[in-house]
Amino acid sequence: MPRISKKNFELCARAIILKRNKILLCWNKKGKHFFFPGGHIYFGERAEFALRREIKEEIGVLIKKSDFIGAVENVFWEENVKHHELNLVFYTELKKTKLQVRENHIGFDWKSLEEFKEERVLPLALQKSLLRWFKDKKIFWSSQIS
Repeated sequence: MPRISKKNFELCARAIILKRNKILLCWNKKGKHFFFPGGHIYFGERAEFALRREIKEEIGVLIKKSDFIGAVENVFWEENVKHHELNLVFYTELKKTKLQVRENHIGFDWKSLEEFKEERVLPLALQKSLLRWFKDKKIFWSSQIS
């Protein structure tokens, strides 16, 4: 039976990182989709601090600059549990782009913007919002909740 609980609400900070017209995507080694680097914001933690912490934990790199560019809400099922997440999205510049993957369960790939359009990147509403943002640079809000 599916479980739904207030504890399944997640607040996340996500990094959009570009290098030579390529975007950095993360993938779970057990999954079949990409997502954006970053992760959970702890209760009482500033979103930008969480982003800095997560990027350092995941790829061992410090953030030079980050600018808020939008937010996306999403609902998804994982292991028979329904989750509701809010992703705060930041355009992020790194101090260096040589990555050192520090977590065994995830990997990272640089994808051209053309490849990015064709990949399955979750949440899908964020992928669509970013494709629009690359053109107009306007702060976005989108929802994948029906």
